[in-house]
Amino acid sequence: MFGGQREPPQWTLRYNCSRVLTGRPLHLSKTKSWSCWIATSVLLLAFSVTALHGQDPAASARQAGEDYRAGVAAFSRNDLPAALKDFQQVVHATPEAEPGHLMLGFVLARLGRVNEAIPELEKALALNPNDTDARTNLALAYEQIHAPAKAIPHFVSLEATARAQGHGLPGAILAAYVRSLAATGRWSDANAKMSTAIADNPQNAELHDEFGSVYEQQHDLPKAEEQFAEATRLKPNFAAAHLHLGLALRAARNANALSELVKAHELAPQNEQITMELAKTLTLAGKDDQAISLLQHSLELAPRSNALAYQLAIAYQNTGRAKDAIPLLRKAAAADPRNYEVLTNLGLALCQVQQAKDAVPVLQKAIALAPKNLSARQNLAAAYVGLGQHDDAIATLRAALKLAPNDPRLHYNLGVAFKMQDDAAQAIPELQAAEKLDPSQPEAPYALGMLYSQTGHMEQAARELSASLKLRPQNGEGWSTLGTVYNTMGKYPEAASALREAIKQLPGQADPHLTLATVLASQDNQTEAASERKIAASLMRAHMNLQRAEVATNAGQSLLKGGNVPEAIVQFKDALSYDPNYVEAHLGLAKALERQGNLMDAATERQKASDLKKLPERKARQ
Repeated sequence: MFGGQREPPQWTLRYNCSRVLTGRPLHLSKTKSWSCWIATSVLLLAFSVTALHGQDPAASARQAGEDYRAGVAAFSRNDLPAALKDFQQVVHATPEAEPGHLMLGFVLARLGRVNEAIPELEKALALNPNDTDARTNLALAYEQIHAPAKAIPHFVSLEATARAQGHGLPGAILAAYVRSLAATGRWSDANAKMSTAIADNPQNAELHDEFGSVYEQQHDLPKAEEQFAEATRLKPNFAAAHLHLGLALRAARNANALSELVKAHELAPQNEQITMELAKTLTLAGKDDQAISLLQHSLELAPRSNALAYQLAIAYQNTGRAKDAIPLLRKAAAADPRNYEVLTNLGLALCQVQQAKDAVPVLQKAIALAPKNLSARQNLAAAYVGLGQHDDAIATLRAALKLAPNDPRLHYNLGVAFKMQDDAAQAIPELQAAEKLDPSQPEAPYALGMLYSQTGHMEQAARELSASLKLRPQNGEGWSTLGTVYNTMGKYPEAASALREAIKQLPGQADPHLTLATVLASQDNQTEAASERKIAASLMRAHMNLQRAEVATNAGQSLLKGGNVPEAIVQFKDALSYDPNYVEAHLGLAKALERQGNLMDAATERQKASDLKKLPERKARQ
C-alpha cells in the first residue's frame, strides 16, 4: 500500500462495562482498531480454580482475582510489563478460564508481540466460541501478521453475528476484512464490501483512505486517487491521506503530486516516511537541492535515521556529490548489509570518485544478493573498465544480457567495452542492436559513427553521425567529426555546413577551423580558407598561452603555500602575462598581495577575477 508498513494496532479496553481507553488516535500509516472487552467479572475466575497439589481452592481463587485486578490496574496506567506479569500469573493459576487468556493476549499484542498473542487469543476463543471480542482480536492479529486466509473465516463469523444483531461491522474491522480479502486476491468481494462500507459511512475519511489503498493494490489509480482525494476533503488535516494521494498522483505522473506531499509534510513535519517521499518526489522533479536541504534539516532532528541518511546520499549522487554520499551509503550498508539497493548505489558512488577497486567487492555482493540486479551488473562492468579489466567487464555484461537480452543499454555498454579493446568486429553488432532496440537514444549511433570513421567506412559513419545529431544537435564534437567525414568523402558543402555548426558550438577549438580551411580550399575559396587558418592559429596560441598560465599559476600556488610570497607574486604575474583573463591567476595574486599587506591591489585583482567570471567566453571555456 502507499502508506508502507502500518503502525502497531491501537487497542481499546473495557472491563466491568466501562471503557478504559477511548478514541482512535490518528497515525500516518494505516491503522487498525483492536478491541478487547472484558464483560466477565473477576469473580468468574474463582469458578475455574481447582485444587492444585492440595492447595485451598478459595485461596487460589482469591490470588487469581487479586492478580487479575492488579493486571487491569497496571494496564490502566499503561504499565504493560507489570500487566503482562500479572495476567501470566492469572493464566497459570486458572488455565481453563477465558478472561486470563484474553487479557494476556491483549497485553502481548499491545506490546507488539502479536505472534505470542495469537495462541492466547485462540485459547480464549476455544474456551468461549461466542466471545466476539476474542474472535475480533484474533482476526485482526492474523491480518497483522499477514495471514489473511486465517483471518477471513473469523471476519465472516463476526459479520454474520453483526447482521443477526441488526448492524454491520465497525469501520476499522471492516477495513481489516477488506484488506484480508484483497491480500488473497478476492478483489470482487473486497470491492463489494468497500462499496457497502462507503455507502453506510460516506463521511468516514479513514475508510476512504483505507479503500484507496485497496484500489491501489489493484492498480486502479483513478479510483485510488478518488478515494484519497475524498479523504482529504472530509478531513483536510489528514496527513496520511495527503501522503497517499501524493504517491498515487506521482505514480500517475501527475504534477500535483508534489503539492500533496508538501501538504502532508506541513501537517506532519517530523514523520520520516513523509519526509522521504517528499524528498524522492523533489528529486524526480529535478529539485535535488531542495531535497538535500529538506533531508539535512530532518537529519538534524533525527540523526540516527538510516533511511533519511540513505535518501540524502541518493540526492548527493544526483547532484554530482558522490564523495559526500559515500559515508552515508557506508552507514546504510553497515546497518542493513543485505540491502542490495544500498550496495548498488555505494558501488556506483565509489566508481564515480574513481575508487573502482573498492567498488568491485561491493557490487559483487550486491549481485550475489540479487542476481537479477542489472544496475549492479552494469556498475560492476564500469568498475572493471575503470581498472582496465576489459575482459571481466565483457563477461559481466554478457551475463547480464542473458537475464535481459533486449536491454539496449546492456548492448550499448558491451559494444563500448569491445570498442575499448579495438575489437570493431564485435563492437559493431552490439551497438547496432542497441540502436535497433531503442532508436530514440543518440549514444549508440554516435558510437557507431565514430567507430566507422576510425575504420574508414565513411558512408556508414556519415549515416550514423547524422542520425545521432538529429536526436541530439548539441554535440560540437559530433558535428566536427561529421564535417571531417564529409570532407574525406568529397562532400564539401555538407562538410562546410557541419563544421560551421561545430565552430558555433565549440568557439574555442582550433581543429574545426583548420578542417573548414581545408574544405574551403578544396572549393577554391582561398580567401576564406586563409581567414579560417588565421583564426585557428590564434586559438592555438591562446590555448598554448592558457597552458603556460596554468603551469605558472600552479607554481605560484605552491610557492605561496610554502611561504615564499615574493616568488609566488612573480609566478602569478607571469601567468597573467601569458593569459590576462586567467581568473585563477588573478585570485592567486590577490592572496599573495594580501599576505604582503597590499590590500588595495589585492582587492583590485579580486574584482578583475569577479568581472572575468561573468564574461560569456569565460563560461564557455569553463
